[in-house]
Amino acid sequence: MRRALPGLVLAALLAGCATAVNPVTGREERSVMSEADELAEGRKAHAQVLQEYGVVADTRLQAYVNGIGQKLARQSHRAQLNWTFTVLDSPEVNAFALPGGYVYVTRGIMAYMESEADLAGVIGHEIGHVTARHGAQRATRQQSAGLGVLAASVLGAALGLGDAASQLSQAVAAGYIASYSREQELQADRLGAEYLARSDYRPRNMVDVIAVLRSQERYAADQARAAGRAAPSGANWLSSHPSNDERLQRIREVAAGYPGDYGDDGRARWLQAIDGLVYGESREQGVTRGRQFFHEPLGFALTAPMGWRVRNGRDAILLVNAAGDAGLALQPAPAGSGRTHEEIIRNGLKPSSGRVERRVINGFDATHFVGQRQDAQGRTQSLVATIVTGPEGRHYVMLHASRDAASLQRAQPGLREAESSFRALNAAERAAAQPWTLTTVPLPAGGFDELARRSPLGEDAPAQLRLVNGLYPRGDVRPGQRVKVVR
Repeated sequence: MRRALPGLVLAALLAGCATAVNPVTGREERSVMSEADELAEGRKAHAQVLQEYGVVADTRLQAYVNGIGQKLARQSHRAQLNWTFTVLDSPEVNAFALPGGYVYVTRGIMAYMESEADLAGVIGHEIGHVTARHGAQRATRQQSAGLGVLAASVLGAALGLGDAASQLSQAVAAGYIASYSREQELQADRLGAEYLARSDYRPRNMVDVIAVLRSQERYAADQARAAGRAAPSGANWLSSHPSNDERLQRIREVAAGYPGDYGDDGRARWLQAIDGLVYGESREQGVTRGRQFFHEPLGFALTAPMGWRVRNGRDAILLVNAAGDAGLALQPAPAGSGRTHEEIIRNGLKPSSGRVERRVINGFDATHFVGQRQDAQGRTQSLVATIVTGPEGRHYVMLHASRDAASLQRAQPGLREAESSFRALNAAERAAAQPWTLTTVPLPAGGFDELARRSPLGEDAPAQLRLVNGLYPRGDVRPGQRVKVVR
């Protein structure tokens, strides 16, 4: 969980249109953004990205990834840009780019890459978005439509919060990154393969990258079915996005057009580079352990009721019921909303009417509020929340959210139980709050099943270990070969 920040959306209401030569196609195209505009917008957005996500605090790893990126950028259609490559502190399986040469990969996607060449495929794809001026093209189309929004792009399907997040969307300010069009994604795949070939990486590694995203979709679908939920549809992640099946077929055709001998895929260098990489949630984000949530830096813990799930969002912690139609969202009180509970309710929640009740939750002062407020359309909606002052005097808002009034009523016992679980971490919980990390070991004779018995990942460990090693749903390697494990 991080404090609420604006989404990754930039205003691009730029006056007038001109023509610019596309560096990839060599053709003139109508554009609201000159190269100077791209650089300026990219610089502004870069600061926002770093603030929202945070950066992996490993200078060695950052230098390694930057070196790969610079190698590819020198072979691109816009080698003259001042390229910047950053590893973001996020477990999401994502990569994206901003105009002007700003490229980001998350540690989440790095965990699933099998070689240096695989990561080069991810970065090459994002460089392709920048070199083909896809951001400027998007801004031009949207200005024509009267939207005036410039958004960053996503490489693959982020494995998000699923149905529960949409149910609780009014409780959490969820910024998002919109996709490029189907044609732009496929062009970026082709350019990624071209830049790989120019940099002495196998273009076929682009196939491996798309296969990773496809495996992520399959794993998410299998998990949803096992839990009795509807399987998410990767092909419909965004209507303009090509499915990973289509991308896989297309990139295989493209890679076949680059025959020849290429350099080492850098697997040994890669495994050394990611040794110790945080897997899943980080210390700064707080960690989920079954129904428990521990935030060691902030010193508090929460427990989801039996059958409920914990979802650690960037802006809030969600404790969601089994039906996915109600839950509790905990987030820090909005900055500047006040020093007292009354001020936070008045300035942060902005109710139109209601009543308060003083409470104590595990030794912490709390104020429960039940009332109403006006939504953005001026309609009256119910508002139920508890303000609690936790460790070191920090204020938190615990908001009750639901699909409708009936769902809220049915969830009341669980919501009360979830609220009452807010507490200070004890010594044992502080020890359990340490993040998991990746390392490599020789595969034992018993394969991943044997590794799973030593893993902290629980009953799903065999599947997750195969997934993180590019072998999901089935697959093994020879005993003795080094594989990634979670410690």
